[in-house]
Amino acid sequence: MTVWDRPEPPNPPVPLDRELIITAAIALADEGGLEAVSLRKVAARLNAGPMRLYGYISTKQELFDLMVDEVHGEILPEEQPGDWREALRVVAHRTRRAALRHEWLADLLGGRPTLGPNGLAVTEAKLAALDGLADIDTVMRAVETVSAYLIGVIRREIANLRAERATGLSKRDWQRASGPHMTRMLATGRFPALTKAVHDGTDVDPERSFTIGLDWVLDAVALKLSQPPA
Repeated sequence: MTVWDRPEPPNPPVPLDRELIITAAIALADEGGLEAVSLRKVAARLNAGPMRLYGYISTKQELFDLMVDEVHGEILPEEQPGDWREALRVVAHRTRRAALRHEWLADLLGGRPTLGPNGLAVTEAKLAALDGLADIDTVMRAVETVSAYLIGVIRREIANLRAERATGLSKRDWQRASGPHMTRMLATGRFPALTKAVHDGTDVDPERSFTIGLDWVLDAVALKLSQPPA
């Protein structure tokens, strides 16, 4: 039985429910990451005894599942765009913005499918956007491909943000500090393609890079959808 199927304890002696527990857990994670979340710490945040939480949540993994589903409520669009590309694009951008608000989400994306109502609704929105455009297996592979791009880029962006905080160096500060080493390495002539990228490539901000890459992935999906079934 999943946590969503298990009823909450009736008539608690003081106000307590899963929604309060989830809200407290998300606040702790926003402040200190997933390592700051435990049933004991959540209980302390709510001025409740830790054992009381076990009536609502059995394990920390269940708590994480509930937290992820709660954030999926922020990702779910209010309206479903009629165009499939725009529908997937909206979900992707909303997912990225949710991960920037809740950086811990990057650590939990891409694991087991979320079975909560919000997570299922987001999955439904993505599948429904492509419904009727191809056979179901093609639709599922298309959604998986977009999701894989999205998760990879989000994790890289969050990792960079964490590195900046850990080192105290912005991206430009790090580039300046590592510049002499890179100059020496490129001067060896062993990395001609990388040298061209460093000298001639255009540096874009994370949001612009995300948008460009997403459009390329959607172009590839569009091409696949236009092909007759094998």
